[in-house]
Amino acid sequence: MLQVALGTMRDLPRLREITTVLIRHGLGDVVRRLGVSGVLERTGQVLQWGAAADVMQLDLPVRLRMALLALGPTFIKLGQVLATRVDLFPPDWIDELERLHSDVPPVPFDDLLPELTRALGRSPFEVFVDLDTSPQGSASIAQVHRAKLADGSPVVLKVRRPGIRPKVEADLRLLGHLAALIESELPEARRFQPVEIAAQFERSLARELDFTIEATNVDRFAAHFAGDPYIVIPRVYPQWTSETLLVQEHVSGIPGTDLAAVDAAGLDRRLLAARGAEALLRMILVDGFFHADPHPGNVFFLPGERIVLIDFGMVGRLAPRRRREVVDLLAGLAQMEEQPMLDVLLDWAGDAYVDDTRLAADINDLVFDYENVPLASIRIGVLLRRFADIVREHSIVLPADLTLMFKALITMEGLGRQFDPDFHIVPHLTPLLRKVLMQRYRPSELSRRGRSAAAEFLTVVGSVPRDIARLVREARRGKARIDLDLKRLDDFGRQLDQTLDRVTVGIMTASLVIGSAIIMTVKEGPTLFGVSVLGAIGFAGYLLAFVNSVWVIYGIWRSSRK
Repeated sequence: MLQVALGTMRDLPRLREITTVLIRHGLGDVVRRLGVSGVLERTGQVLQWGAAADVMQLDLPVRLRMALLALGPTFIKLGQVLATRVDLFPPDWIDELERLHSDVPPVPFDDLLPELTRALGRSPFEVFVDLDTSPQGSASIAQVHRAKLADGSPVVLKVRRPGIRPKVEADLRLLGHLAALIESELPEARRFQPVEIAAQFERSLARELDFTIEATNVDRFAAHFAGDPYIVIPRVYPQWTSETLLVQEHVSGIPGTDLAAVDAAGLDRRLLAARGAEALLRMILVDGFFHADPHPGNVFFLPGERIVLIDFGMVGRLAPRRRREVVDLLAGLAQMEEQPMLDVLLDWAGDAYVDDTRLAADINDLVFDYENVPLASIRIGVLLRRFADIVREHSIVLPADLTLMFKALITMEGLGRQFDPDFHIVPHLTPLLRKVLMQRYRPSELSRRGRSAAAEFLTVVGSVPRDIARLVREARRGKARIDLDLKRLDDFGRQLDQTLDRVTVGIMTASLVIGSAIIMTVKEGPTLFGVSVLGAIGFAGYLLAFVNSVWVIYGIWRSSRK
């Protein structure tokens, strides 16, 4: 099965490497259940099944993190994506996956030079001056070098690591096949939707590999914060930017990781935390386009308590409808109102079965626990984790854009508390929510929504005559048809066939037993070697009846096992 799925032998060496790492970290049972080991052994790949004794003493989330780290950049990125899925994994798994970092040894500049030359169309030393061949930072996909333009403007060059795309594409092929295998072979893993996670991860990684997409993100954020004096988005130089190279303005600031330098510069930590939180909430609730990874390494500070944001490879987007749902949900969380949260969750559940009564009871418990807690004491991270526990308990899978939003809010609150131990994001959330909710009912907004609804209604009404005419025309031609999607009908038919077969065999067996019993009671008739022929036929009938009975019993037992 896996050989057919792979379709090529070129990925087998990487598959063997992945399998070996999983076994070495005590995940051999997963390998066996997927049948991967059988495929590799049939191709002559010898696997060592022993796992280190000290590794087996570690918890499963720790072993998974270590395995992902050993498998390299693609799997490290996968772990970082999984760390955003608070709706699927419990807190101990999320905390462990959050420890994954993609810092890797830098590529020598001589190896990077051909990539830079192809991207620029000429030598980078002809385009930039003071190009620093020592990297300022290095990650799994790219590394950063500082330089200056001909006019002296300081810039940073984010260069994609050479040869990274073929490796990532090979890993993504294998991940897609393995995700399909996990979903089909491990029933307990289906609720995690591995195929959907693999698809989401592939889309996310494809965007990160293309720096023109990141450049577009930067321009969009810059436009959103154009009038904000406290948020700085470094500009992009599009004439030098391509799929493999991003050239961006360098802004010298205090790293978000250096609290001592923040204090030495006399910056107000509380004000920095407040402005950062308000900027993220504005991205989510007003713009619907937000930085999905606001950790300290992506933040710098300037005099006047200004904040510089960098690294826009991972962003989240909320469509207008989703943004309305998020506003309703966050308003319910902030105001501890049960019904808005229940309505939104039931919408997100879609066609999946959800026990409304039990879900309402769980949300009511959440509301009760926070009912009399002052807003200034509510930690959004703890509250969202409690909410995620409810989501997991009821097997409600959140849309991918929402998991990024949850992750961004939790990360932002963690960053804020590093700067202000008394920081809570909810007091900053409530005024903005109130403003957004009031904007829904402004005359201009009501008029816009009314025009949109009317236009949609008229479009539907206007298409009715055309649809009816098409239906009548197809009916006249004998081409009208009705498609019924009865997914279980085939299985029911097979089960019915099996049942009828068993009933038929059972009736024949009973007939044989009765007939044989009658024949064996006949004492007259021909004999062969002194044995009654009719008696022998009756005995043979008994044997056949016994075999049929065993077959029917085995068939019933096998069906019950399935």
